[in-house]
Amino acid sequence: MNGQSTQDSLVVKQPMKFQCKQLIIPTALMTYGVLGINSNRLKSINNNLRVGITENIDRKFTVDDYSRYVPALAVYGLNAFGIAGKHNLKDRTIILGTSYLIATGTSLGLKSMIKVERPDGSNDNSFPSGHTALAFASAEFLYQEYKDVSIWYGVSGYIIAAGTGYFRIYNDKHWFNDVAMGAGIGILSTKIAYWIFPFVDKTLFKSKKNVSSAIVAPFYNGNQMGVGMLINLK
Repeated sequence: MNGQSTQDSLVVKQPMKFQCKQLIIPTALMTYGVLGINSNRLKSINNNLRVGITENIDRKFTVDDYSRYVPALAVYGLNAFGIAGKHNLKDRTIILGTSYLIATGTSLGLKSMIKVERPDGSNDNSFPSGHTALAFASAEFLYQEYKDVSIWYGVSGYIIAAGTGYFRIYNDKHWFNDVAMGAGIGILSTKIAYWIFPFVDKTLFKSKKNVSSAIVAPFYNGNQMGVGMLINLK
């Protein structure tokens, strides 16, 4: 624990500056997601992908319930093994918590306003994919924290996030445009979290105490999704 604290204390804060080009990918994904709600052509793509992925499948795999958190957990794991990321424990936890809150709030808000039936007909909370939003928020978090160490950390995170989106379609819970929208929301949520971090840190976390532990705990009960954050100060 002392090694981790010492390591974290040596990490220099590097605020991420806003650049318009950072909006290109999430905006493109979200635009596709929105257009897919009413476009007959994109609906046809949705149906073809659904048939191609789910055809002759008798067994569901719920790995997507857990894989959405893996890239974010990897950040804490890498730090625990001595591979320092961009931010210390307190700062990265604030950033991750902010990202998850934005992604979750946006996803739930859109689900309540835009009633799209799931492919399996279980309810009308299909658009957007909340699982995918958190997965890509986690992947962008891993990328931002470790892109200066090795780009492959970020690549692996995005592979896991893409797999989460795939399994949402595989398990017949989402259309492709739901997943695209979720991916865009997730990426943008984390970028926003980094952009506003200096303000959030200064405004809400003025304490100079050291952080001994921090936990971010998202939840999903089938109908509702949320996230909680606990920071233990010493």
